Amino acid sequence: MAAARTAEQGLSTEELQQIRDALAGGRKPKVVFTEAAGQIAGQLGQVVELTDPEVSEEWVVVRFGRDELPFSPTDLAVAPKGATRRTAVKPEPEPEPATEPEFKIVREPVPAPRKEATVTAVDTPPARPADGEGEGEGEAKPTRRATKAVKPKGPAGLTVTLTYADGEWTLAATQGTKSLAKPYVIKPAEALKMVALIDVPGVHEAVEQIMAVERREAEQQAEKLRAELAEIEARLAELRDAG
Repeated sequence: MAAARTAEQGLSTEELQQIRDALAGGRKPKVVFTEAAGQIAGQLGQVVELTDPEVSEEWVVVRFGRDELPFSPTDLAVAPKGATRRTAVKPEPEPEPATEPEFKIVREPVPAPRKEATVTAVDTPPARPADGEGEGEGEAKPTRRATKAVKPKGPAGLTVTLTYADGEWTLAATQGTKSLAKPYVIKPAEALKMVALIDVPGVHEAVEQIMAVERREAEQQAEKLRAELAEIEARLAELRDAG
């Protein structure tokens, strides 16, 4: 019961003297924030300095995270033995994919209708022999001249390329040697729709693995930002109470 009353009432005169002696010996004793400290109650800190209580009621300077802020003795209590600061467990980094697959959707040109070659026979009249020539010889045979229809040239091949690299999906298109669309970024949902058109199980598994890695990275980043926001809000609350 005595320990409970001390924690609720804050640091006693005897405990403050023990903290002063520890600071003089080069140590930084640990303390725990009481309910009077507000949102950070239950967190651990280290006393780094004792200022003049005649100047301000908050004269116990405590290091909390990266900040060193003054508190009133009623906001603090001696930390129990063996207490350690609670830190967020960092998840193990996921191994990066060995290779980043590149998907190409190639659209073959539609062949033009095949045209049969036609041969046209052209009859040419025999040349008339000069007077006195060709008498007694048979008439000249007509000659045939063949003509072949020219096959029309089909359109150049169209290539659409879907690429994943550095966390982004890009799409490009070329026709022959002409660039129709330079690589531009598209949304993952649009990339998934295009990949769904490819009936290859290996491609689907590779895309699902990529999406799983990106989802975990986004969740980890969100957790980190929420933790930083909570720390900033706690500091803001302390500054408001001080004001």
